[in-house]
Formats: sequence, structure tokens, C-alpha cells
Amino acid sequence: MGKETNQELTAAEALKQWRTAERTVAVARRGRLAAQVAAEAAQEAADAAVATAEASKTALAAAGLAETSASKTAKAAKLVVDSTLVEVADAETETAFAEVDEAAAHGRYRDAATRAAKRTDAPTDA
Repeated sequence: MGKETNQELTAAEALKQWRTAERTVAVARRGRLAAQVAAEAAQEAADAAVATAEASKTALAAAGLAETSASKTAKAAKLVVDSTLVEVADAETETAFAEVDEAAAHGRYRDAATRAAKRTDAPTDA
């Protein structure tokens, strides 16, 4: 944002910063939601792969290949789950930072609007 202070921002500039921060928060929240949905889907896939691996243990000797394949699928799904959980954590962190920025921008807007209101309410010495 540069070296601007609350005193240097106009209400319009502060409002623009606030709106930009609000959009950033919305994008971050959508990203977090998408990452959470992906994590849930990956967890379900991992659970299904583990169940397939367990069921294949009781099948005929030829099912040994299916067990190996299912185990590999479960491991791959677990990697996806772990990776997606990291993405969820990153998205939550990004959202938190964006919310802090939005709150600060909102505060700067309120300050600028208050200053503007005081200038218009002040008696003039004409």
C-alpha cells in the first residue's frame, strides 16, 4: 500500500482500498472452500481404496494383484489428502491475512469518512 497514512487518504481512496480488500477476502474464502471440498473428496477416495484393499485380501490368489493396485491407490489418495490438507491450511492462512487487510482498509475508510464529515460540518470563516 505504500507509505500513505490515514491522514493522506481521501474517503474515495480508502473506500477503493476497502472494496479491493473485500474482493480479496471473497476470493480467498472461495479458495479455502474449494480446497476443503477437494480434501473431503480425496479422503473419501482414500477410504474407498483402503476398503477395496481389505476386501481383496479375502479373494482368490489372483486377487493379489488387485490388492497391490488398491494399496497403491490408497497411498496415492493419502498423498492427495495430505497435499490438499496443506492447501486448506494455506488457504485459511491467506484468508486470515486477507481479513486483517480488509478490516484495516475498512478502518481507514471509516477514518477518512469521519474526517470528511468533520470538514463539511465545520463552520467556515467567510
